[in-house]
Amino acid sequence: MKPLLESIRTLSAPLDPIPTGAALKLAVLDGIETILFDIYGTLLVSGSGDVGTAAAADSAEALIQSLIVSGYAGDLERAGELGPELLHAEIEHWHKAARENGIDFPEVEISRVWKKVLERLQTLGLLKPDDDAQKILQLAVEYECRVNPAWPMPDARQTIDNLRSRGFRLGIVSNAQFYTPLMIEALFGTPLEALGFEKELCVFSYKQLMAKPAVELFHSIGGREAAQMCGKERKDWQAPETCAAKGGNKVDWSTTLYVGNDMLNDIWTAAQVGCRTCLFAGDRRSLRLREKDKRCKKLVPDAIVDHLFQLTEMV
Repeated sequence: MKPLLESIRTLSAPLDPIPTGAALKLAVLDGIETILFDIYGTLLVSGSGDVGTAAAADSAEALIQSLIVSGYAGDLERAGELGPELLHAEIEHWHKAARENGIDFPEVEISRVWKKVLERLQTLGLLKPDDDAQKILQLAVEYECRVNPAWPMPDARQTIDNLRSRGFRLGIVSNAQFYTPLMIEALFGTPLEALGFEKELCVFSYKQLMAKPAVELFHSIGGREAAQMCGKERKDWQAPETCAAKGGNKVDWSTTLYVGNDMLNDIWTAAQVGCRTCLFAGDRRSLRLREKDKRCKKLVPDAIVDHLFQLTEMV
C-alpha cells in the first residue's frame, strides 16, 4: 500500500474548514467510555463534503490524469471524457440491484466499480486490455484525491491523542471506501490502530455494502466482517444478509458517544441504537442539518461543537 499512501500525500494540500455559525451546545457528558467518529466532514475536511463517489463533481481532466499516472494506455482523452458517466451508471446499477434485493441504503465497493468501468472502456477500444488489480486501486485513489481533496480537521490528531491518553475506547462508523483508512494514515502520519482506534470498533460502509443511515452498521460493531459471517465471497452488490449483526455486540451504547456532521446519517442513526450524540458543526461544506427530513425534525443531539478539541472539555 506504500505507493497509494505516497499518492495521497502528493495530491493532498491543506484545506481549511468554512465556519458555520451554528449555535453550540457544549454540555458536559458524564459516563462516556467509548467515542465513535464519522470521518468525512468530521475527522477530515472534505472538499465535496462527503466521500467522493457519493458527492463530488466528476471531472474528465481528473480521470485523464489518473489514468496516465496509473499506467493505462489507449485513447486516454476519450476514456477520460466518457469514464465519469460510466462510473455514475455503474454505481446506479449497483444501487438499483441492491435495493431490489432488500438493501435500503446500499454502498458500492469502489474498486469493483472501477473494474467494471475499465472493462467497458476496453470493450469500446478506448483503453488497451489491462487487468492489473494494483492499477485499479491506484486509479481509484488518484481519482478520489483529485475530485474530493481532503485534509485533517483542525486539531483532529490532538483530540484523538487526548482522548486515547485518558482511556477512552475509540472507534469509527463511516461511509467510506478502501482508501479512507489509507487517507487517515497518510494525512495523520500513522495507521488507525496506532492512533488508538480499535479494529473491532471500526466499521466502514464499503465492507458491509450498506451505508448510513443503515442502523446495521452500528450493529456490526464487535462482530466479524459480513463476508466472513456469510461464509462466502460477496459479488458486487450481493447483500450481506445483515450477517455482521450476528457477531455479538461488545459495546454499551448508553456509555457511547457518536460524533458526526450529518443529522440523519450520523445523529439519527446513532440515536437509534442508544448512543449519545454530538453534532460536529465545524465546516459549512459538510454540515447536514436535514431540517426537512421528518426523522430529524424533533431530533436534538446531546451536544453541538464546531471544533473537535471542544470534545476533550466535555467528556
